[in-house]
Amino acid sequence: MELQGTVKKLFDAQTFASGFQKREMVILTQEQYPQPINIEFLSDKISLLDSLKEGDNVKVGINIRGREWVSPQGETKYFNSITGWRVEKVSDIASEPTQAMPQQSASPVSNENPFAGDDDDDLPF
Repeated sequence: MELQGTVKKLFDAQTFASGFQKREMVILTQEQYPQPINIEFLSDKISLLDSLKEGDNVKVGINIRGREWVSPQGETKYFNSITGWRVEKVSDIASEPTQAMPQQSASPVSNENPFAGDDDDDLPF
């Protein structure tokens, strides 16, 4: 899957006691109701964010992951995460909406009735 939007926030890389690393980025989608989407980059993928800055327009390849967790009280909860695996900068020009120019007709428009001279009316009604 892919998401496209503007980089809203870049977070620093986090390293955990196990040696696991992650870095997060928030992009603001470009749709009627823009959504801030948090995307995680794990392990060797965190370097993909090094060349980005806030305000960049990007297209991000993502995977949606889900997991189940059972609390000590026996209650089951479900969590989702969005994991990025590819980032591509998108040019500002391509992301701006374009307006179609009205076409100009090569031949003049006529207001004459094209059927005015037809006396042969063979319609059954």
